[in-house]
Amino acid sequence: MLGDRWSLLIIRDLMLRGFRTYKEFLGCYEGIATNILADRLQKLTAHGIIGAQPDPEDGRKWIYSLTAKGIDLAPVLTEMVLWAAAHEDTGNQALVQEMKKDKQKFLAAIRQRWAEGK
Repeated sequence: MLGDRWSLLIIRDLMLRGFRTYKEFLGCYEGIATNILADRLQKLTAHGIIGAQPDPEDGRKWIYSLTAKGIDLAPVLTEMVLWAAAHEDTGNQALVQEMKKDKQKFLAAIRQRWAEGK
């Protein structure tokens, strides 16, 4: 499940960018196709990595969030971001610097945001 590029990008966007809707994921700069996005959201939900709840303002839409299983991927994703930043130019240097400065504090902040968003 996690070997798929798109699944990791969805998890990244949930965890680091705060994306929560289909439309937000569709607008990511990597340009995911609608059918791939729908498939990956369904698979991530089926594997218990993300959860989906109907949007209280529009029942036709869904709000996605990381589950406890999904948030446990934060250390792995952080290491992947740091590895990528060490080997290529990345678009969000402020985030990379925050991770490098104090990785444990960064991970604690992610867990705190997740706990508050439940």
